[in-house]
Amino acid sequence: MKSTAAAPLFQPCSSARAAIQRLCDHLNEAFESTAPAGDSPLRSSDAAFAQRVRSALAEAIADPGLLDESACKGDAHGYRRHLLAADAHGRYAIAALVWMPGQASPVHAHHTWCGYAVVEGKLTESLYRWDEAGACATACRTQPRAAGAVSVTRAGHAAIHRLANESGRRAVSLHVYGVAGAQIATHVNDLVRVAESGVESSIGAISSGLNRDGQTVAPDVVAQTPVREAALT
Repeated sequence: MKSTAAAPLFQPCSSARAAIQRLCDHLNEAFESTAPAGDSPLRSSDAAFAQRVRSALAEAIADPGLLDESACKGDAHGYRRHLLAADAHGRYAIAALVWMPGQASPVHAHHTWCGYAVVEGKLTESLYRWDEAGACATACRTQPRAAGAVSVTRAGHAAIHRLANESGRRAVSLHVYGVAGAQIATHVNDLVRVAESGVESSIGAISSGLNRDGQTVAPDVVAQTPVREAALT
């Protein structure tokens, strides 16, 4: 199935469920006990913090009450983000991403540390290597990411990827980003150029309204509903 990359639609969720609150509690504990000093956890030496985030995500998606149906609504025009909780200190935001068949992210690195886990369905993750000389990304391999898969990475070009739903049914993933809730649509993905068959193509064209096939894609829509802050210890 051909995937259509589009900027995500963005919709805050009305309330955080108990499982999301537990996830917030675990992330707070991770910051208090293992996060390095400063504002940018998950450098190459921050394995303890990364493991705490990974464990918190794995525990969260094992809870069948993690998400209600309002957090699993997709959109025909692009994959949708539902903001579930935002740290009052701006250290992280938690979102559910809903991928309808054929939907995909653009190829991107990250401006911040982040982690995700597949809650429902199956995604395909394409991995890329950054070519410093050519200032572009080169495709390396793809891998299936079924329900239960968990990944955590740091900011920068060491982890460039693309997520896509190439199946015939809805997929849902849970994401944690190291940004404030208000920045989730603007300060996470770092779009990069991709070398394809020796020719560089600007993935930035997607954000201007076109994908690589010249098809119109939905613009990023940010809802104005206030977001509930996560309770903190």
